[in-house]
Amino acid sequence: MEILLLFLKTIWFRPYVFLFLAAFLVSAIALIGWPRTWRFWLVSWITAFICEFSSTRNGIPFGWYFYNGSTIGQELYLSNIPFMDSISFSFLLFASYCLALLCLLPIRSTPDISGAPRLPALAFDLPLRTSWPVFALTVLFLAFIDMVIDPVALRGDRWFLGKIYYYPDPGVHFGVPMANYAGWAVVGTISLWLYFALDRRLRSPLPSHRPSTTHRLLLGVGLYYGVLAFNLGVTFWIGESLQGTTGLLMYVPVTALLVLRLFTQARPTA
Repeated sequence: MEILLLFLKTIWFRPYVFLFLAAFLVSAIALIGWPRTWRFWLVSWITAFICEFSSTRNGIPFGWYFYNGSTIGQELYLSNIPFMDSISFSFLLFASYCLALLCLLPIRSTPDISGAPRLPALAFDLPLRTSWPVFALTVLFLAFIDMVIDPVALRGDRWFLGKIYYYPDPGVHFGVPMANYAGWAVVGTISLWLYFALDRRLRSPLPSHRPSTTHRLLLGVGLYYGVLAFNLGVTFWIGESLQGTTGLLMYVPVTALLVLRLFTQARPTA
């Protein structure tokens, strides 16, 4: 009963995280179905928790950092790790995966007799969605978005996150050590490696992608940009203009390439 009450207090304390988590579940089930969704979530959450547990004790893989326990009693903790912190890796990794897929999946060459504009129809075959280019770009996008998230989270005492952790040796990127971003890449690498191995072995059918795979991927991409917009908004709100502008400019080329991709059409087949 006490754990359930603490879980409810966590929802009240971190409603935005649960909103992102709900968006992850909706978009993931729509794209890959429930059997793959719960495996993706479990693999990425356990990987992130183990890495955080390790790093707060021996500095691997994120480098040295510590949770100060300031929100104990207000939200659920597992050992010394806030529950919602490690679980956030799951929806961020999935959103990064969707963005990488939207950038890299080949466009099916299908006839369009109507001539009306439409989103490109992307292939979603197993060898394509578990390819090495998709793997590498997903890990890159995961580390990339943390370069916006972590600097503002580090200043949580100036907004409603609270000051929940600190680095004993502040780094060059707005106080965040570069080892932290390498750690995010490690979490993404291990999680995807495990999930791709599971995906190749699962016989569960995928859900029907209507009207197209592209539309389903856009749900996950919307989650990615939703998290990005939230963190950039908070960054500017607390007065960190340089930090916010830097994060905003980081995504100009990514967004431009994404828009170009969405307006690219395959040539109709004869």
